[in-house]
Amino acid sequence: MDWVYLILAGIFEMFGVLMINKLNKDRNVTSFLLLFAGFGLSFVFLSLAMKTLPMGTAYAVWTGIGASGGAILGMIFYGEPRNMLRILFIAMVLGSAVGLKLVS
Repeated sequence: MDWVYLILAGIFEMFGVLMINKLNKDRNVTSFLLLFAGFGLSFVFLSLAMKTLPMGTAYAVWTGIGASGGAILGMIFYGEPRNMLRILFIAMVLGSAVGLKLVS
């Protein structure tokens, strides 16, 4: 269950990053509340995952999911560059997270 919590934490981290962009475009209470909820749930699930997973592994996987997911969502929703090197490095981040799962 700890890895499920960690993946959920990463997904909510990605949502929080999207909401930062939304808040910058639409300065309203709804955008702020969505941002707060996304990052708040991310920290809640990270905390639950860290009850059994080592801190270093949990934090590395969480930030990897958030960073690579944010980059992928930026490419999908905001027209950020989609060149092969960028995709390769995102894949390396995700591969590192999978590697940490395999050795934990």
